[in-house]
Amino acid sequence: MDWIRVEGDRLVDGTGRTVTLHGVGLGGWLNMENFITGYPGTESQQRRALYAALGAEAYRRFFDRFLTDFFAESDAGYLASLGLNSVRVPFNYRHFEDDDRPFELKEEGFRRLDRVVDLCAEAGLHAILDLHAVPGHQNQNWHSDNPTHWAHFWTHRHFQDRVVHLWEALADRYRDNPAVAGYNPVNEPADASGEVIGPFYERLERAIRAVDPRHVLFLDGNRYSTDFSMFTEPYDNTVYTAHDYALPGIAAGSEYPGTTRGEYFDRAVVERSFLRRTEFMRRTGTPIWIGEFGPVYTGEPERDAQRYQLLRDQLEIYAAHGASWALWTYKDIGLQGLVYADPDSPYLRRIAPVLAKKKRLGADSWGGVDREVRHLLDPVEALFDEEFPDFDPYPWGRKAWINLLVRNILLAEPLVRDFGRAFADVTPDEAETLAGSFAFDGCVRRSRLAETLRSHLAG
Repeated sequence: MDWIRVEGDRLVDGTGRTVTLHGVGLGGWLNMENFITGYPGTESQQRRALYAALGAEAYRRFFDRFLTDFFAESDAGYLASLGLNSVRVPFNYRHFEDDDRPFELKEEGFRRLDRVVDLCAEAGLHAILDLHAVPGHQNQNWHSDNPTHWAHFWTHRHFQDRVVHLWEALADRYRDNPAVAGYNPVNEPADASGEVIGPFYERLERAIRAVDPRHVLFLDGNRYSTDFSMFTEPYDNTVYTAHDYALPGIAAGSEYPGTTRGEYFDRAVVERSFLRRTEFMRRTGTPIWIGEFGPVYTGEPERDAQRYQLLRDQLEIYAAHGASWALWTYKDIGLQGLVYADPDSPYLRRIAPVLAKKKRLGADSWGGVDREVRHLLDPVEALFDEEFPDFDPYPWGRKAWINLLVRNILLAEPLVRDFGRAFADVTPDEAETLAGSFAFDGCVRRSRLAETLRSHLAG
């Protein structure tokens, strides 16, 4: 495969030909997320519950099968068949290092990453390596494997040292591999002070470049990759990556074109949001890569038709501005994925009661709704409005903060026990069968989404 590098405001290959990356994020694989595979809370909480329920042997066999079947040769081939050319590969630091043995890197994590990089290369897909969860948690939410609402990564030098050390090792391993388009060192950072992230990025860039001066760096902005104020002059061979979730695609009760949460959205509004989020890239003449975007799907034909229209509008906006992109996400249990586990699969049948309870309580941040827990939230929000009217916690204000604490932590944490109980008495052979529910041949393809991507890329 050709090397990719930055030339002005473009990505180019070895001949100088412009390369626009069109891809997906491989969410839920080496970094698991609750809405993607159905557990409540965080990955680490889920893993502890499964270990307690399954025992060592069944636990090992479950995850060996899951991590093999979730992305295999048939998955890479399917993505290439749609006209895509890249995969953003998120991973959790825990595959490479244990908290009780910091700085001792585990070969197993590298081998798993090698396998997917090789599968992508064989299918003609570039891989972008994305550290999605770091020691101490770089943001306040579940997808950094954070069981709290505090991002301690920014207040402990020890955590930062470990990330630099890991990226030095990753850069050394892949420095001569052109199938890797580049490194996305920290997903959706959220430094509440705004004072640590800039110096940390400077340190990390120097450390990676000392080992590997050739690969592209893909750097997320602060506040979940929406704020680029910490950057001044762009680094060499670097792309600054915005995440561009449009509210009508993710909010309950939305309309498009139409009103969502009291604000009118149409294509012009969506484009203005894109231009605002990519202002730094356009001002500095650097390439644009939308590292995450995409609607969630409700199963309601009229609403989903509107969300496909939103997706088409976003794709056309990106094409008009020469932007690369990675759609979130490739595979899940039915909310957003390009393919998803069959609702009648052994795994989904087993966890069905937990999914129903999780939905009722609105325990997931992504895709969850608060309709049936408003009787809890309304008085708390009213109390804060009265007693703390100026309280505006980082990053999204007090209503989001209350929802995080009540729904996504207070209610989700005991639900983890329910999830674990669903696997009581599962044998090692049965555990493997359950994990195999995510194999491509047994999954459902979201055909309308696939055709939307294929048509856009063919045009």
